[in-house]
Amino acid sequence: MTVESPQILVVDDDSKLLRILTLRLESEGYGVIAAGSGEEALRRLDIARPHMVLTDMRMPGLDGIQLMTQIQQRHPSLPVAILSAYGDVPDAVRATHAGAVDFLLKPIDRDGLLACIRRYTEPLHAGTKNWAHDVVTRSPLMHALLDDAERVARTDSAVLITGASGSGKEVLARAIHRGGPRGPRPFVAINCTAVPSELLESELFGHKRGSFTGATTDHPGLFRAAEGGSIFLDEIGDMPLNLQAKLLRVLQEREVRPLGETRTVRVDVRVISATHCDLEARVEDGSFRADLFYRLNVVRLRLPALDQRREDIPALVAHHLDYLHAAGGPRRVCAPEAMELLVASAWPGNVRQLFNVVERCAALAPARIISASLARRCLGETSGSLASFDEARADFTRAYLRQLLELSSGNISRAARLARRNRTDFYKLLNRYGLAPTQFKAVGEE
Repeated sequence: MTVESPQILVVDDDSKLLRILTLRLESEGYGVIAAGSGEEALRRLDIARPHMVLTDMRMPGLDGIQLMTQIQQRHPSLPVAILSAYGDVPDAVRATHAGAVDFLLKPIDRDGLLACIRRYTEPLHAGTKNWAHDVVTRSPLMHALLDDAERVARTDSAVLITGASGSGKEVLARAIHRGGPRGPRPFVAINCTAVPSELLESELFGHKRGSFTGATTDHPGLFRAAEGGSIFLDEIGDMPLNLQAKLLRVLQEREVRPLGETRTVRVDVRVISATHCDLEARVEDGSFRADLFYRLNVVRLRLPALDQRREDIPALVAHHLDYLHAAGGPRRVCAPEAMELLVASAWPGNVRQLFNVVERCAALAPARIISASLARRCLGETSGSLASFDEARADFTRAYLRQLLELSSGNISRAARLARRNRTDFYKLLNRYGLAPTQFKAVGEE
């Protein structure tokens, strides 16, 4: 991720003041996204991801409080400061209670404005230029995730990263480690499915020589190897139940006891875990301990699938071709038609699958340019097309209706109210998408 100057979204229906604020902030080195109304600001947020919002309090249409409420629903971690020409105490209280990080009076004091912006943007950017250098993105979804990741990196809280296989969970975990005070210390990663269950305890917590057949030397274990740094437990959802109890004790007591040893050893390690599975479902079916889940799930970061961030595909392809060239391979670039094919293809294996296809193309390309025909060949059976607009809209509508029915336990009146539609229209929608309310009624409810 390339670190740029903080971007500020400034919203004001007074075009003259909007221009003055834009020039003032740009002269201080900030990037400015200007919007003349709350509605325009929301449209800008669909395609841009600022680091902070400054919005006028009283505007036609969406006022500052209403705009902030909608921003909080879409981007909960995005700080919003309210600007007002009126010094009413009730307005300031209402703005603060609604979640505004500051309330600034017009005419805006230059030093106060800059102090407010620095307070909510500089902690995310000072001294961390390389913290996420492996994360290649221009996606608003990913930038929102990275803002949260950078905040949590500066704490010592446990982090659970969820997302489909191949979406880059270890890359994000390494970035979180680099972005915090433990960055200079070791980062140790282990895939809980890659080590046989009978050896996983020894790998994590260590063993004493002679503690089992084949233990010819003392082994400190990965927790002690990560002392002062971070340990990354990938695919934590597949850890055996008996080992989950021992891991929970390590996290609670901050000490490990190697196999064959009678004494415990103190450890100072931050735990970052990841999974592609639904841990809540595993807690419900008894295959994952609830107490361990709560210990690991202090902060959860959800990585979007590649299909949700297709705008990143060209940059990811160029990044991986540069990597292959730096590793000694020939220089390769994608023809525009080949890039269009990659962007439109289905990627069930996410970024890992994309890199695999790009490497295959680079290895087989007879010349510097990767052609569309070669890309199609390397994609093979994975080259499904991007859904049409009508197909995507139908999929979204069906999923939305299902969610409403689940929330209302199949109660049509309640679901229609949530959708802000009348019952007749709502019934027509259900019939069109083949959904029966009785399927969603609670057990024992008729």
